[in-house]
Amino acid sequence: MLKKFGLNNTILVAKMEEALKSVLPITAIVFAVSFALVPVPAGALLAFVFGSILLIVGMGLFTIGADIAMTPIGQHIGSAVTRTRSLWFILLISFLVGSFITVSEPDLQVLAGQVPNIPNAAIIGSVALGVGLFLLIAMLRIFLAVRLQNILLVFYALIIVLAFFIPVDYIGVAFDSGGVTTGPMTVPFIMALGVGVAATRSDGGAQNDSFGLVAISSIGPILAVLILGLLYPAGGSEYTPVVVPDISDSQELWNLFAVEFPRFFHEIAISVLPIVLFFLAFQIFKLKLYGTEMIQITAGILYTYLGLVLFLTGVNVGFMPVGNYIGQLIGGLAHRWVIVPIGMVIGYFIVMAEPAVHVLNKQVVEITAGAIPKKAMSVSLSIGVSISVGLAMMRILTGLPLMWLIVPGYALALLLSFFVPPIFTAIAFDSGGVASGAMTATFLLPLAMGLCSAVGGNITQDAFGVVAMVAMTPLITIQLLGLLYARGASAAKDSAPRL
Repeated sequence: MLKKFGLNNTILVAKMEEALKSVLPITAIVFAVSFALVPVPAGALLAFVFGSILLIVGMGLFTIGADIAMTPIGQHIGSAVTRTRSLWFILLISFLVGSFITVSEPDLQVLAGQVPNIPNAAIIGSVALGVGLFLLIAMLRIFLAVRLQNILLVFYALIIVLAFFIPVDYIGVAFDSGGVTTGPMTVPFIMALGVGVAATRSDGGAQNDSFGLVAISSIGPILAVLILGLLYPAGGSEYTPVVVPDISDSQELWNLFAVEFPRFFHEIAISVLPIVLFFLAFQIFKLKLYGTEMIQITAGILYTYLGLVLFLTGVNVGFMPVGNYIGQLIGGLAHRWVIVPIGMVIGYFIVMAEPAVHVLNKQVVEITAGAIPKKAMSVSLSIGVSISVGLAMMRILTGLPLMWLIVPGYALALLLSFFVPPIFTAIAFDSGGVASGAMTATFLLPLAMGLCSAVGGNITQDAFGVVAMVAMTPLITIQLLGLLYARGASAAKDSAPRL
């Protein structure tokens, strides 16, 4: 019976194991830090453990829903849209898909909830419009066969110039929003849509152009929030410190979470509703799916909804407060610099378990027929993210402006694009988006905010930007991998015997 609804024991166990691997490294590091370095109240740790369990179950159900509902919906819509061969219709649907799917992205919900003085709706709405517009541009690029490098150069130059004219408080939030929008909800949907559209071209470069959609879609939120900074009065940068749970018994622990469930059931229903309505409209007029497939997609949407509720409840009530508190405690130590190596260890393990990273790695292996090994991709990403988190923590301790790292980092990434095969540039910029996923927004950002408040920094100027750093360094490390790959291929060609 469960198989009819897209769920069986094997799938359930695999997804829960994947979620466990995502959360377990952070949990282990938190316990190690709590026992060896800074004292965390037992009640707060208990809430953290319970929140971690909700996180694991929620992420597991969510990824099942993404597999049996979101990805098939993306594939069906992509196929139906491309069959029309109507450019304006494909662009319109791309805009709507990008906007609707972004609203439901859990990472964006988490980020928006942590930005002081800016309403969640203002951030989520502007980011959703940004993703929709730039997914439209990404599709147009595939049709016109425009080089990805040209798109990236133009728009990142525009971003850097615009960043000098907006309030400093918006810069970190803007670059962070570009990272969190390409998470486990968005990536499968966008990539499935892109593969379908790329298939409409018959030239040899069409398959390679199916990469780069995530990269271009990540630009939209950055520009949208920068423009929001010009139009919306932020009203300062006041920050409300996170309250650490004070729990004395099991009933208090349950009540701590129970009172938040109704709020998230309501909020997530509003977030998922646009996707559901969009799919229903396509189902009625275009798809006309019946039987088991329709039942599985319906069940998948329910898994996605329930998973998001559990995920966000666990994050907001149990997970984030402890991350913030540990950041505060370490920031108060005489040897507070220890946060740099701790952050680097966390960064290394976080990206190895991001669900969206696994989706990208699988696509890379399939598209390149194994020419780019999965292990090389994973190690390159892990090293890049480890370095970026270390730099982000060092920036908070020193008060270094974010632009001093972002500008040279993106300049180097764009410079490398002139020397590596185009496929590596596309994969690198896609990797930057997917590396900054759920664990970055739910733990690293609160950790950075706690550290920043302890050392007396400005939260919006100094703490925000950690997600942006995580999204930036893979652009460099993956392209360096491409440089090595290209040199190896050239050397092999030169050494081959000539007939």
